[in-house]
Amino acid sequence: MWVRLVLCLCWVVLGSQGQDRASLRKSNDRNGRCQYSFTVESPDESSCPSPSPAGGPEFENLRARLTLLETVVSRVLGAEALTDVAKEAEEAQETKQLIQDKEQLDRQVQELRRRVEELTMETEKLRDRPCPLVQGVPIDGFGVIGGSSGPVIGRSFQELKAELSELPAPARVLENNHNNTGCGELTSIGEPETVQKADGITGKYGLWFQDPEATGQPYGPDTVWRINAVDVDVKQLYAYENLEQLGRGFPMKVLVLPESVESTGATVYRGSLYYQRKRSPTLLRFDLNSEKIMARRDLPHAGFHGKHPYSWGGYTDIDLAADEQGLWAIYSTDKARGAIVLAKLNPESLEVIRSWETNVRKNKVANAFMICGRLYTVASYSANTTTVNYTFDTASGNSKKLEVPFRNRYRYNSMIDYNHARKKLYAWDNFHMVTYDVKLGEI
Repeated sequence: MWVRLVLCLCWVVLGSQGQDRASLRKSNDRNGRCQYSFTVESPDESSCPSPSPAGGPEFENLRARLTLLETVVSRVLGAEALTDVAKEAEEAQETKQLIQDKEQLDRQVQELRRRVEELTMETEKLRDRPCPLVQGVPIDGFGVIGGSSGPVIGRSFQELKAELSELPAPARVLENNHNNTGCGELTSIGEPETVQKADGITGKYGLWFQDPEATGQPYGPDTVWRINAVDVDVKQLYAYENLEQLGRGFPMKVLVLPESVESTGATVYRGSLYYQRKRSPTLLRFDLNSEKIMARRDLPHAGFHGKHPYSWGGYTDIDLAADEQGLWAIYSTDKARGAIVLAKLNPESLEVIRSWETNVRKNKVANAFMICGRLYTVASYSANTTTVNYTFDTASGNSKKLEVPFRNRYRYNSMIDYNHARKKLYAWDNFHMVTYDVKLGEI
C-alpha cells in the first residue's frame, strides 16, 4: 500500500518533465521476493560519469597500506645500507691491521736475516781457531760446555765470543802473522770472508776499504769507508765506525763529494780519498777531515771512460791503489797499446814520480792490486775458482806468470784493494763486501 503511494507521488512530481522517460519495473530478487524498481532518466546528462577510483574508500585504504609498506621497505633498506657501511669500515680496519702486521713481520725477518749473517760470519772466524779451554772445560761445536755435571746450555753467543777474545792467540795464528810481516812475493790467498751484503740495485758494484795509515780522529784505522758505484751521479761516501757497524748497516756519517766518482778504482790512504773524476783522466785528493779537494792532477796520456778498462768493463780505466811503498795508479795509454802502465804518485800533489810499462794487456785481466811494490792481476772476475796469474816487480822491472788460487764466491768481482796494515784484500763481489787473508813469502 505504501509502495504504491510513493510511486504515485514520484509520478506526480516528475510527470511534467520526464513522464515519457520514467519506467516502473517489477522483478524478483535473489531470494525470490517481489521487488519494484522505478527509474527516471536524467533530463540533463546523457550518461553518468564513472566514479574516480582515487575518490573511493577502497582506493584510499589501499593507498594507506601502500604508504605503510613503502615506509617499512625504506627502513629495511636503510638498515641494510648502514650494515654494509659498517661492514666496509670493519674490513678496512682489518686490512690496515693486516698490513701493519705484515710490515712488522717483514722487519722481524730482516732483523733475523741480519743476525744470521752476523752469526755466520762469526762462525767462519771461529772455525779457523783451535778449540780453546774455558776454565778447563772444552767447548764443543754446538757452543755447549760439556763436563761431568752435564752440558751447560743457555749461554749467549756473545758471552762465549767475549771469553774467546780474552784468550791469547793460538800458536798457529801467531806463526802466520809472523810470516806475513815480511814483504816477499805473494804465496797464497785465503778463502773469502763475507762482511756485509749491500741492499738494492745500487749495491751491485761498489768500493769499500779501511785506511791502512789513518792520520787520527774522528776517522781512525777501524773506520770503514763505502761507496755504491751504481748511480747516475756517484757522490756519497759512507763512513762506519767499525766493521761491526758496517755489518749492522749504521753509518756514523755520510760525506758528499764535490765531484762525481768514476767507477770502482778509488782508495783511502793517509786520511784522504783518492779517486778519478767522472769522464776525465783527472785524479782528485779529497781530505776526509776538512771534506775539501786538496789536490787535482790529470794522469798523463791515460785512457778513461771505457777506453782501457779491466775485462769486466765498468769504466775501470784508472785504478788507484796503496801498499807498503805508497800510492799507485794502474792504467793504460794509447802508446802502450792497452798494456798496463804503473805510476808511482806523490800522495800530496798527485804528481807522477815514476812509471813502468808492463807486457800484460789491461782488458785481458779482471782486476789488479799492489803489494810491496809488486803488481798482481786476477785472471777472471766471474769464475768461482780462478788464479792470480801475473806479477810485475817495480824494483827489478821483471815480470812472471803465477798460479795462486783465488776464489770469486759470488761470481762477479768488481773491486779488489789491498790493506797492508791488516794484510788483507778487500773486494766487492756481486753485492757482497768480502775480505781475503794473504800470505807473503820470505824476502
